[in-house]
Amino acid sequence: MGGTGGFPIDLILFGMIAAFLILRLRSILGRRTGYERPPQPTQAQPQAMPRQAGPVIDGRAEPAPPPSQRAVPDPMSPLGLTLGEMKRLDRNFDPAGFLDGAAKAFGMIVTAFAAGDRVSLRRLLSDDTYQAFEQAITLRESLGQVQVSEIRAIPSVTIEAAELRGKVGSVTVRIVSDQISLTRDKAGAPLVGTDAVTEITDLWTFERDLSQPDPAWRLVAARSA
Repeated sequence: MGGTGGFPIDLILFGMIAAFLILRLRSILGRRTGYERPPQPTQAQPQAMPRQAGPVIDGRAEPAPPPSQRAVPDPMSPLGLTLGEMKRLDRNFDPAGFLDGAAKAFGMIVTAFAAGDRVSLRRLLSDDTYQAFEQAITLRESLGQVQVSEIRAIPSVTIEAAELRGKVGSVTVRIVSDQISLTRDKAGAPLVGTDAVTEITDLWTFERDLSQPDPAWRLVAARSA
């Protein structure tokens, strides 16, 4: 160990290295904040996920962060009365809690589809919907394409329709999300969509047998509004 005025040189060097690393880390973490919306260029039509007959909403799972808007129907309206019939079949059913679950399921499915995560999709989707999603993923992989999907916010989740067939209930939800959604080719060039934050509106229909103990609602139809 050398010294300058009795102070170890290696301690000085370590201090300089530590200061550099701290400044470097702060510069990396400080580049971007969570929900910034960059200026939107003229946007191409975002790539739609396969829209066929679905995901799992488990009312006992941790809810997604509450969106800024919820719209639970008036209990005395035709839609509210149908939801009331569902609650009579399953006393744990709650429209507001259902909307929390729908928002969470939406994020899980969009993320899993973009990543080609078949395992997650299989437990989230009904048989028919899984087949449609899986075929789309397989085609995308065969072409060497990459799907990029990032949900920045879900400002609105509302119940649009509800139907009860025997003991099987179905609920259609309008989901408004702020997303980055695009497809890139093998070279990384964008094919469809945009890397700017875009507001996207989807109508997803979830279904469940209310007489069964399984609290999961599964997607049976999905389309862009």
